[in-house]
Amino acid sequence: MADKTTLQYTAEHEWVQVADNEATIGITAYAAEKLGDVVFVELPAVGTEISGGTVVGEIESTKSVGELFAPFDGTITAINDAVVDSPELVNTDPFGEGWLVKVAFTALPTMLSYDEYSAIVGE
Repeated sequence: MADKTTLQYTAEHEWVQVADNEATIGITAYAAEKLGDVVFVELPAVGTEISGGTVVGEIESTKSVGELFAPFDGTITAINDAVVDSPELVNTDPFGEGWLVKVAFTALPTMLSYDEYSAIVGE
């Protein structure tokens, strides 16, 4: 499990963990809780070029359908097949086994710190 205090966050309730020029992206526990029981996850194919702010995936729950937004420009380098096969991982371990995609990037925008994100969601 990633240390959520060292991650970066987006206003769209995604967390980002950066290592070199690759970022692992998932949705926060807050987002997973608001979605309810996740039953389906659709992710882009490896090699897909993504643009910041665009929809790149879908997370469907028993209550609603949520969209996964690209937090920045890049190329998908990996997807979490375990989440596609077992979507409930998004609920049970959103900061660990429930990660969604890995993205190679050249530049990152300014994102929210843990404290800034916590203030937004009231944690």
